Amino acid sequence: MYRASEKRYERMAYTRCGRSGLKLPAVSLGLWHNFGDTGVYENMRQICFTAFDNGITHFDLANNYGPAPGSAEKNFGRILKEDLGQYRDELIISTKAGYEMWDGPYGDWGSRKYLLASLDQSLKRMGLEYVDIFYHHRMDPETPLEETMGALAQAVASGKALYAGLSNYDGETMKKAAAILDEMHCPFIINQNRYSIFDRTIEKNGLKDAAEEAGKGIIAFSPLAQGLLTNRYLNGIPADSRIRTDGRFLHAEALTEERLQQIRNLNGIAAGRGQTLAEMALSWVLKDGAVTSVLIGASKPEQVLDNIRAIENTQFTEEELKKIDSVSMQRSGIGE
Repeated sequence: MYRASEKRYERMAYTRCGRSGLKLPAVSLGLWHNFGDTGVYENMRQICFTAFDNGITHFDLANNYGPAPGSAEKNFGRILKEDLGQYRDELIISTKAGYEMWDGPYGDWGSRKYLLASLDQSLKRMGLEYVDIFYHHRMDPETPLEETMGALAQAVASGKALYAGLSNYDGETMKKAAAILDEMHCPFIINQNRYSIFDRTIEKNGLKDAAEEAGKGIIAFSPLAQGLLTNRYLNGIPADSRIRTDGRFLHAEALTEERLQQIRNLNGIAAGRGQTLAEMALSWVLKDGAVTSVLIGASKPEQVLDNIRAIENTQFTEEELKKIDSVSMQRSGIGE
């Protein structure tokens, strides 16, 4: 039986999520990759154990994480049942619904029927009575915002979620959603959005400023730009790269010679700070306090330990920030 380290809270920093009472670890573990049926179960266990032993209390999922869809929740549910469940009250577990999950008109987007049915399915797969955060995964241009927010409010009112969240919303839509949820007295506390040195979308679409103004937290996914902001691509595309083995999220055409040079230049800035490129990229996301937590993915336990080191230095000089901007914004970046 797994026993968590007695020193698990000595290293991690915890930040209040907006103006809520909930604190999140500076680094959270995302189960987007490596926890589906194509993964190795024992490796999943060790990644989770390493994370929790080092103060990562937040585990982030979605209904469609896999492959196959639902398998990440199923595998995490097994880990909870066999090992981590004894620490349930120390864990923050989140899931989402909003992308295609099952066939037909009721398994996608943002209808009340889809969201509440999906939450029930997620709870069953994980063997839980509730999740701590339930997100709508993306904006729905056709379903009335009032209906989607009403479903989130119902999820909380039913006790199946403690807090509501929004993912992939822009600033203006988030503000409208927040006003609806406030009227329903629903504790909406967090936004999950892509954010990295190479992807400044939330700065351009108003989400970062709107969240800070409204007192809502932000958790950033893909802070390493699907691995580009690491040392893996300093010398080109390695044979075992996700580009070669799984082209769903990172494509070879994204790794131009110009991009490779940017990565090398950023690596030089990181070295001058005494950090790896990955550590600097994570530190950069956390630099100004607007982002509550960064979501990391890991294919092995050692990567969790490497990424946690980012919290040791999140301070940047003005000169460093200008250098990073000068390098990373030489051309249109990923997601821009």
